[in-house]
Formats: sequence, structure tokens, C-alpha cells
Amino acid sequence: MLSLSRRALWNPSVRRASAALRPFSAASPAEKFNQAVKDLNNVPEEPSNDVKLQLYALFKQATVGKCNIAKPGTFDFVGKAKWDAWNKLGDTSQDDAQNEYAEIVTKLAGKKAPGPAQYQEPAAAASSGVEGLVTTVQEGAFTIRFNRPSKRNSITFEMFEEVIKLLKDAGQRDDVKFLVLTGTGEVFSSGLFLGHFPKQMQMGPFKEAVELLRRYVAEFINFPKPAIALINGPSIGVSCTILGLFDLVYASDKAFFQTPFTQLGLSPEGCSSYTFPRIMGIARACEVLMMNKQLSAKEAEECGFVSKCFPDASFQEETQKKIQELAQLPPKSLMHSKTLVRASVLEDLHKANNLECEQLIKLYALEETRDAVMAYLRGEVKL
Repeated sequence: MLSLSRRALWNPSVRRASAALRPFSAASPAEKFNQAVKDLNNVPEEPSNDVKLQLYALFKQATVGKCNIAKPGTFDFVGKAKWDAWNKLGDTSQDDAQNEYAEIVTKLAGKKAPGPAQYQEPAAAASSGVEGLVTTVQEGAFTIRFNRPSKRNSITFEMFEEVIKLLKDAGQRDDVKFLVLTGTGEVFSSGLFLGHFPKQMQMGPFKEAVELLRRYVAEFINFPKPAIALINGPSIGVSCTILGLFDLVYASDKAFFQTPFTQLGLSPEGCSSYTFPRIMGIARACEVLMMNKQLSAKEAEECGFVSKCFPDASFQEETQKKIQELAQLPPKSLMHSKTLVRASVLEDLHKANNLECEQLIKLYALEETRDAVMAYLRGEVKL
């Protein structure tokens, strides 16, 4: 969620400390705080978003005092989250903020680093700058990986914005031959993070969210290079609908595909109203889009929605073979082949995207839709 690096977020002027963490029980609050700011760069694990926000707020309270800046706008997500965290500290003294900051860093420093059995980032991987996304460039493959396994890789507004930027950039980069989209853990993505929606979300913010969705989908439509999806697990909502815009889709046999729009009083998005009937046939598409049918990986392969389904045990190995095979092909040939295949439908895809977004706004104006969405947010409806 926070777009700043953790060093810049907590104190841009601090250099990495090479010394081990030192005990400071007898030190003053300021001494503990200053040492903790340095020691933060040596903690063995990246802190969670919640902890980052807490540290940011405590740092501001410890160095500036009570929050003294205006509240950012509704859709300045990063700025609003940081402001909220700082403002909640109220009249907390600077000494107390310094002590609490130091205590949190001490706890972080005491955590063990991930063991060899846990997932290790490849050498070429890097944070995209937004929590929940990891990017990799290797042998021409630009990989975007949803990386929120504890939240079923649900996609935040910040992640939507970052993917838009990443796709624009990757489309122009000479070292990128094709796009790969996948997820961390046992789920590809559960779609939009519905936690963004307050219990009584107004039409204005909803329209802004739909416009963000429209731009997100449009960027996949416009992406000029081959796009490959590696579906490592369940794919739900927008993470499923956009797959109709991909050129190759490989799935684990443990994956399934679901678009529970009508359960929420909503309607198709991601160009699925256009792509699904043309890929899987009208009858199957209506089952999926209207009756909320869960499509198994095998069913998805049989109807042409998935290029190939692999056993989960060999999914990583088999898909890497496909990626390596693609990496050996001439990039210009790949790109122009995609252009020819997609040229006749580009205009129709953009029309479908626009119409779908317009319909979502019309539906949200209805009481039945708002009631259905709020019932889900209250936990009264299970998808």
C-alpha cells in the first residue's frame, strides 16, 4: 500500500547501520529512537503494511509532534492512510512515541529470518514499490506477481494503479519480450480487495473506483506484447475476467475460475461480456457470468478458456518450460503476430470495457445492488 521504500518512509536521511542491534534499556527515549531508526534497516523480515504505517506515524509524532497537515483527498490512498495513522496518535508525547517506535523495532529485530523451506525471492526479483506486488525481469519475461497470500492475493486500489504503470513501462522496454502474470501461494487472486469499501460507500467514490477499473482493463487491452497468465490457484472476479485478454493461460489443476457478480447485484467487467461468449460459447459464458458457476481448471481447458492445464505438483516446472520456450522466439515476430490476431477486436474490446463500467455505475445506483454489496461486507453473504 505504501509506495515509498521503507528507508525513505521512516527516515530518508538514515544510512544502513552495519553494527548489530545493541541493548539500550538505560538509554533516553531520544537515544533509543535514534538507534532504532538505524537498526530498522537490519531487521530480518520486511514488516507488514500495518506495521509500516504504525512506524511512519510514530516517526512523525516523535520528530514533529501532533499531526499538523490537512487530510488528503478520498482517493489519495497512500496519503490518507499515512495521515490517518499519524492523526490517531493525537496528543501522544514525543517521548512516548520514541519509546514505542523503539519497542516495535526491537520486536522486529528479534524475528527469525525465513528458513530454507519458505519461499525465497529470485535474485532478479524486486518490490514494485507498492505492497502486494513483486516484479521480475528475466530472459525477456517481465513477471508481475500478486504477493498478498494472507489476503488471498486480493488487489488493492494501489495495486491497480501500479500495474497500470508497470504495463505502460513494460510495453516500451527493449529488454521485455512478453508479460507473465501469476500469484504467490495457493491462490492466483481473489479479485478486488473489498475491504476498500466502507459500510456505506457513496456514489462519488464508487465512480472513481470504476474509473480505476476501466483504466486497469484498458491497459491490458492495449498491451502490445504477448501476455501469459500462470494460474497457480483460484481466480475470482476481475482476476478471472481479464484472462480473456491474455494470449496464453496456463493453469494448475487445483485452480478454479469464478465471477460472482450477480450475487453482489453487479454485472460483468474486464471485457468478460465480450470475451467469454467468444471463447467458451454463449451457454457456458452465461452460466459463469449470470449463474456464478465455478469453472474447474479442466472445464476451463475443455472450453478453450485455458490453453493448458497441468498437475499442481508439476505446474511450476511445466510452466517454466513454456516461458523458456517463448523466450527463445524472435520478439518482433511475437509482437506483430499478437497485433494481427488482436487488431480486428481492439475497438470492440474498448467499447465493451466502457459499457461494462457504465453499467456498473447504473447498477450501484439501485438499492438492491447496494444492499447486496453491504450484506457481503457484513459477512451475511458468502461467495
